[in-house]
This record gives sequence, C-alpha cells and structure tokens, in this order.
Amino acid sequence: MNLREAIRKKALELGFDVVGFARAALAEKAREDLAAYLAAGYHGDMGWLAARAAERASPTGLWPAAKSVVVLGVNYGPEEDPRGALVDRGAGVVSVYARGRDYHDLVKKRLKALGRWIAATFSGELKVFVDTAPVMEKPLAQQAGLGWQGKHTNLVSPRFGSWLFLGEIYLDRELEADAPGRDRCGTCTRCLEACPTGAFPAPYRLDARRCISYLTIEHKGQIPEELRPLMGNRIYGCDDCLAACPWNKFARPTPHPELRGAHAGRLAELALLDDAAFRARFSGSPVKRVGRDRFVRNVLVAIGNSGDRALAPTAARLLGDGSPLVREMAEWALAQLEGERAGPERGSRTYAG
Repeated sequence: MNLREAIRKKALELGFDVVGFARAALAEKAREDLAAYLAAGYHGDMGWLAARAAERASPTGLWPAAKSVVVLGVNYGPEEDPRGALVDRGAGVVSVYARGRDYHDLVKKRLKALGRWIAATFSGELKVFVDTAPVMEKPLAQQAGLGWQGKHTNLVSPRFGSWLFLGEIYLDRELEADAPGRDRCGTCTRCLEACPTGAFPAPYRLDARRCISYLTIEHKGQIPEELRPLMGNRIYGCDDCLAACPWNKFARPTPHPELRGAHAGRLAELALLDDAAFRARFSGSPVKRVGRDRFVRNVLVAIGNSGDRALAPTAARLLGDGSPLVREMAEWALAQLEGERAGPERGSRTYAG
C-alpha cells in the first residue's frame, strides 16, 4: 500500500469521514478572492483575517516546507432540518455545529493521532491545523476533491451536503493530488435567498457584517439595530444558507455522538445566566467562546423578537446589568415587546414576575 492509501485508510479508522489530497498551493483565484474580500471590508471586526493574510494566501506562506496537504472531513450533519427550531420563538436556537462538544477538540485530537502515526510510520515532517490557523481550508478542500465552495461560500460535499468540519495536515513530501471538486451549483440560488439578513451581495460573496453567525459570535459590539428584527431567535450562529442547499438530500446524520446535542434552552432562563452559570452550562461547547455578556446580548435580541409580553420582566431585570452590551439590549428588547421606542424613563418601570 502506498503512502496516500495508507494515510487514507488510517484516517478513516480514526474516525474521519472523508479524506483528500492536494498540492500545497492555492489557485490564483482563491488568493484574488481573499484580497477582494478584505479590500471590501467584508471581514468586519475579524482583524485576524487581514493580519495574517499572507500566510493564509499560501500554504507555503504558513510553512515553507509544505509540499502536500491532506484534507480531512468530519460529518456533523443534523438529524432534521435545523430551521424547524425557529418556530418556537421562546427558545434560543444555536447553530448545529455548536450543539455538541467543541469540534476543535474532536478534530484536533484525531488530526494529532493521525499525525503521530504518519511520523512514526514514514519519514518526514508535518504540521496539523484545524480552523483557528491561517489556512484557507475550503479552497484546499475543493482542490483535494472533497466538494466545492458553493454560492454561500461554504463547502458543499456531494456525499455530506453542507455539513463537514475540516482539518488539514501539511506534509513536507509530494503526494499525488486528487482531482479537484467541480462546482455543481448550476443556476440554483436557494442559499442566497434563504439568508435572513441579505448577507450575500453576490453569489460566492459574503458580507460578514450582515451575517448572523458573525453578528452573534465574532462581533463584540452592539448588533446594528436594523438587523436585530431579522435575527429571530437565533442566539449563536445561523444555518439557514447551509440548510437550504439541495445537496443536503444526500447528507446523513453525524455518526459521532460527541457532535450531537440539544437546543440551548428557553430564553427566559438563558437571559438570566451570570458568568459562572454561563461557563458551567456551556463547558466544552463552542458557545463558551463568546462569553456571558455577548451571549446574553444575543438572547435579548431574541426576546425582543419573540412577541411574548411575558418575557418583559426578564428583560427588565437586566436593565441594571453590569455590562453595557446587556443593558442597551435590554432596553431595546423591552421597547420591542411594548411596541414603542425605548425612553430614558424605562429603567424606572417595574414589572411583575
């Protein structure tokens, strides 16, 4: 068995669901798209994208010795269309990827195990990466034949739909590359039409500043007022463009129990979590990374959108919160529930409950 097939076999044994191989080089279009994305300011607060753009634009920019890339995927497909959860406006909806254990830990553990096996079995050096490193993993996944970048800018797999976590191993030796994935989106625009906030200025272009995933996870300030009503009860991430893709008819639920999980819970309960309770509730979850204040900010947006006047006392209790993010959003939520603009007298009102 040659090195490529030995790596593929071992990766599948370790729990990866798909494996591909690419040269340690990105197509010129991928580099041009990154430069255009940054120049347009579509990255918003994500300064780390611009700060390490040179390393991101080329695998050899990150590690000069790289010659080949092993791209690995883990299926995190849901059992049902995640948009069904949006109907219950009294519950907070968390993106599918964040309902189980933190995928960074799961994927990195398997990447390191595979890396150790490769190092012990074959000569040469290697490096492993998952998400947080400056790696353009979706273009690399397309080059490695795992799928293609759809019009929603995410990877679409002909076997797993929109639901693949990715990780990479850079090798210092040349391996035969797989045939790249071919774009099969055709004339379909369902993902673009599904976006609640109109975050796609054009096919294959995402303005993160309007994306609910960005607003609820990456954005550290107040969410723009005009976008709040469009967020519904999504309190961490958004799956609408992913779930709308017709290629999900070939997807299957994740076989990995660590990646399955329940919804976050009721808004009335989530809004009143203090820092200790927040950390305890989301220990080991990707949700923990946003911190309590931003999380409660998101929950208050959902409360304001709920139309449930019974949640007004919950928002009122947060008018004196220690976080300016929370206080301001509590004011807004109350104004939405009462059907009027927030005024300076709001804090003096009392609510039963």
